[in-house]
Amino acid sequence: MKSTIGIAVLVTVLQVAQCQNIRELTACIHNQNLRLDCRYDNKTSNPLSYEFRMTKDTRAMRTVAGNIGVPDSHFRNRANVTLHRNLLYLHVYGFTAADEGIYECYVKITSDLTGAQTRNVTVAKDKLVKCAGISVLIQNTSWLLLLLLSLPLLQAVDFVSL
Repeated sequence: MKSTIGIAVLVTVLQVAQCQNIRELTACIHNQNLRLDCRYDNKTSNPLSYEFRMTKDTRAMRTVAGNIGVPDSHFRNRANVTLHRNLLYLHVYGFTAADEGIYECYVKITSDLTGAQTRNVTVAKDKLVKCAGISVLIQNTSWLLLLLLSLPLLQAVDFVSL
């Protein structure tokens, strides 16, 4: 009987430990607009609370967008968040040097015992990569799958002969 309870507790702890985790936070720029991609794991169907925050130098953290706090007046009409599967997209329109700083993705799943998760990225306008379709494909696809998908293209240009 004690071993059954021990196994039940272990399984519960393992499930809770894998419920939520921010895997990656990346930043890129497209047409003078900043895009942050916050990729997270969620193994539950519980509601998601999220927020993007920003701080610059030693100033207080400001809310950029999300469904928790009120966005800072500087970002109120310039930022929005799109949720798609396990990915949060933050778009900041008209990104300037004044918007540079440390951006944070904050994710909290209701009734999740692991607590809130955060991930930071430093954003400097002159160091941002350009957002492109191929870079999105590379970020979301394994290298082996990309290689297999590109073989017909390489054959078509006579680069590879099988």
